[in-house]
Amino acid sequence: MKKQIILLASAFCCLVMAGCGNRTTAETPSNTQGDPANQYIVVGFSQLGAESDWRSENTESMKSTFTQENGFELIFEDGQQKQSNQIMAIRKFIQQEVDYIVIAPVIETGWDTVLQEAKDAGIPVILVDRMVDVEDESLYTAWVGSDFALEGDMAGEWINRFLQTKGIENANIVNIQGTLGASAQIGRTNGLRDACMKNSNMTLLAEVTGDFTQMKAMEVMESLLKQYGDQIDIVYCENDNEAFGVIEAIESMGWSVGSNIADGEIMIISFDGVKAESKYYILEDKISCIIECNPLQGPLVMDIIMQIENGKTPNKLSYIDEGMFAHDNTVSSVEIDGISHPVTVVTEVTVVTQEADNDGITITTIVGNNIK
Repeated sequence: MKKQIILLASAFCCLVMAGCGNRTTAETPSNTQGDPANQYIVVGFSQLGAESDWRSENTESMKSTFTQENGFELIFEDGQQKQSNQIMAIRKFIQQEVDYIVIAPVIETGWDTVLQEAKDAGIPVILVDRMVDVEDESLYTAWVGSDFALEGDMAGEWINRFLQTKGIENANIVNIQGTLGASAQIGRTNGLRDACMKNSNMTLLAEVTGDFTQMKAMEVMESLLKQYGDQIDIVYCENDNEAFGVIEAIESMGWSVGSNIADGEIMIISFDGVKAESKYYILEDKISCIIECNPLQGPLVMDIIMQIENGKTPNKLSYIDEGMFAHDNTVSSVEIDGISHPVTVVTEVTVVTQEADNDGITITTIVGNNIK
């Protein structure tokens, strides 16, 4: 009998995506006249891969947005974590004469030549999630995503405030980094480094890449535990999949996960908060704090395309609103550059269990679990 468990955390609010600055809500293109084959706006989307739950949700957001029902034809290419594959995909899009190119770049550098080719072909390029480092910023029309620098600053300050509130004079931190050179990795790593430099209660013990994957994070965490053992107080994971691997490694090697680092527990900090599993881990205090990263970027990209179609100039940068979630109210908010960011405490979870019986009929059981 096959079971699937879906965890729904009611304390996680559904955040509405919003870009910085003014935005125009675009209408869906009309396809009521002429040859249907020529009516769709053709979008070529180069996704960097499928390394995490967040990435899968991001891909699904694009696919569910750029449908023929919405007036689009989507050409999707999976880069499989290789920049060379993405560059080939972009050149393929240019040959296919698509109307727009959308890229989630695997790393920031190395894009000048191929983006110049897209510009020369008159095809607007929209970046999602990660940024590119190019000499000429006119090579891309707009960028949609998260403020990774802010995310890192928020996480670093949450740790600092937590330690201050608990009266802990120093905590040793290891950072399981994401894919080196990716925008999310850079912002989140720098946020932790800056916090450790500014606050005497935080010591950065080690930095090791987990490539945003559960398996590699588990492997490197096992190595770190063998090297540092009881010296580790906090593990700063740059996405949830890494956190899952880290938790598995810690528990399999006989250590405990949780916020009570004064009594020897190892505290986990993470980013994304996409899957129900991560939200349930907050409730159980296996992850003490998550800085949200919203993957549902497809509708905002469509808005930008429709602004261009209507002769308007979209914002160069559009950030999506995101929040912070924690196991308890030790830290109620953090202040970054004079702006207060509230922390939402997860207090309730509903577990929905679905299974198929021998006749193929789906049986659903709902169990309420309330923790105050």
